[in-house]
This record gives sequence, C-alpha cells and structure tokens, in this order.
Amino acid sequence: MDRPLSVVPTIPRQLQQAKIALVHDWLNQLGGAELVLETLVEMFPGAPIFTTIYWRAGMPERYRSWDIRPTWLDGAPGIYRHHQIYLPLYPLAVHSIDVRGYDLVISNKSGFCHGVRTRYDQLHIDYCLTPTRYVWDYEAYVSREEISAVARVALRPLIWWLRNWDRRAAEGVDHFVAISREVQQRIARYYARDSVIIYPPVHTERYYPSDTPPGDYYLIVSRLVPYKRIDLAVRAFTRLRRRLIVVGDGRDRARLQRLAGPTIQFTGRLSEGEVAHLLAHCRAFVFPGCEDFGIAPVEAQAAGRPVIAYAGGGALDTVIDGETGVLFPEQTVESLTEAVHRLDTMQFDPVHLHRHAQRFGVERFKQELLAFIVQCWEQFRAQA
Repeated sequence: MDRPLSVVPTIPRQLQQAKIALVHDWLNQLGGAELVLETLVEMFPGAPIFTTIYWRAGMPERYRSWDIRPTWLDGAPGIYRHHQIYLPLYPLAVHSIDVRGYDLVISNKSGFCHGVRTRYDQLHIDYCLTPTRYVWDYEAYVSREEISAVARVALRPLIWWLRNWDRRAAEGVDHFVAISREVQQRIARYYARDSVIIYPPVHTERYYPSDTPPGDYYLIVSRLVPYKRIDLAVRAFTRLRRRLIVVGDGRDRARLQRLAGPTIQFTGRLSEGEVAHLLAHCRAFVFPGCEDFGIAPVEAQAAGRPVIAYAGGGALDTVIDGETGVLFPEQTVESLTEAVHRLDTMQFDPVHLHRHAQRFGVERFKQELLAFIVQCWEQFRAQA
C-alpha cells in the first residue's frame, strides 16, 4: 500500500530562525517511536537527527536521505541485532551527543536520549513515549523475559545506577510531553515533573470500514515479545475454540505456537495492504498487553472494527468501553474470555468507530505539537 501524502506544516514564523535538532534513542528497528520520528522529520525537514546507533541497512530506505548522526557506540560489534547487551553504555553515548549551536532540541524518548546535554540558552522539549520501561518496571520486565534469579541479582546495582542517572537526566528537560495518561502519571511518579498529553500520530487515513459484514476471525497485529501478553489471547481463543489470526513475528513466536490450539493461525509479518484488509474484516481486534499508548487499536477502529483490550495503559485513552470496544479488568484468560462473550451481545457502528479514530490522526498531532512548541518557545525567548 502506498503511503498517503502527508501535509508538511508551515513552520510558524516564531520558529523560522531557530536552529532545531532532533534526538532519538536508537535506529535499529521499527516501532512506534520511529513512527513519531518520521512525523517529526516531516515537521522539521532540515533538522539533523542525533542518535546512539543507526543500522543503515536494516532501516527503511527513505531514512537514507535524512541527516542522521550516530555516536561512537554505533561501531560496537553486533550492536544492531543485540543492542541490549550494551545497556550500561547508552547513557555515556547520549552524553557524548553534541547539540551545541542549536536553539531548540526535541528528544523522542523511550530510553535515555532525554539525557542529551543542553545549555541554559537552549530549549529542550522531550516527547516522552515512556520513562525507560526496563529501568523503572524492572522486576516485572525480567520476570516476563525469563531472566534467571542469579542474573536478576547481578543486574540490580546497574538498574539502581540507571534509575539515578535517569532521574537526574530528566532535570535537564525544560518541558515534557506525554503520549497518554499512563505515561503522564509515570513522569510525575518517577521524575516528579508535570507534563502535557499530546497523543502520538496514527495514520488513520490508511484505513476505512468495509461495506461487507465482518469475518469469523479475531485479529492481533503485534511484535511477538513477552510483555505484549499475546499468550493470554492464544490461551483464551484456544479455550473458546474461536479463530484467532496473529500477525507479526518475534522471539516469543515459538513459545506461543506451542501454546496454540488448532484455531490459532500465525502469519508472520504481512504488508500494510494485507494488514489493512484483515483489520477491516475481523470480528474484533484483540489487545491484551498494557502499552504506553498502542497504535494498533486505533488503526483497528479506523478500519471500523471494535477492540477487546486490557483496561490499562494507553487503551484507556483510545478505547471507550461499550462504545468502541470492550475493556477487560484483569490480565487473565478468564477475564479476556468474559470480554469476548460480552462483545457477542453488542453492536458497533463502523462509521462511528472510524470517526473516533480520527482524534489520533497525524495532522492533529502536528498541529497540537507545533502549537505547544511555539508556546514554549515564546515563553523561553521572553525570559532570555
């Protein structure tokens, strides 16, 4: 599917003379953070992108026209495929990023890039996808990743150091923007900082409701990693003997396939067009994890289909219980199964779902973020 043309916003006159730099954690895989970065590049096409590592061959070809400036960490052996083992070095790499000479620094953070060093005469706005998940939610993270008890104990001093570093790094940010209420609460809890909420950009214009009745299958589109909790859906739909299509790949796939009964189908990765077709014709989209935001449920609603989601994280911002989907209160097979039965008793208007999803569109994101940046910039200049 071709990417729809996106409107490139006119940079407000207040910012036209400002030198702008973008900072991103790492560029070795595609995810929600990279979708935000792509939109930031559209908004500020002349801004360089500072990042710790950049896997040129593994990222989309369109990225090669960008001014991407990785750090010395980019040369570490095997880092593109195994970046986790270099965890202690990321704060050092971020500190080595030189953004002197830029007036406005916008960091797009899920890891450590908010720690980029800025001066008193620079404005630093952080678009916070989440305070670093594996630092602040360490015990839950390592239990899902099946890390041994010995390794957990050995890693605790490093996690303690990273928490202290992360908290101090947050003090250098002038303004935080959160992607959801959940992330806003984490920013307040871990960093003791206020933030505004601006929902991330979702390409809702790529999806439309179908004119035909839905099919007999439920759908998941996700990376197959433990924290996504795809195992809940596999177990629940195996028990229900209902058809579930799981689109995506990841290191958890083999384990999930061992759990699955005959009604569960794994497709691997599919094209955007194939995913759009499956979204428009599914009975419902299933979202069992606790995400910082969650783009896929919004895409499903843009395609006119309801969502069955765990009542936590970003789903509380995007799914209206009983109106655009069903929320289940506990991450258990029983709770998810009850939600499926509840959905059976309900009717949903595809056009209403599609309209609801427009609240999270790309152009809305650009307008809201630009307005916030201009407001911060004018306050900053007035105090200079």
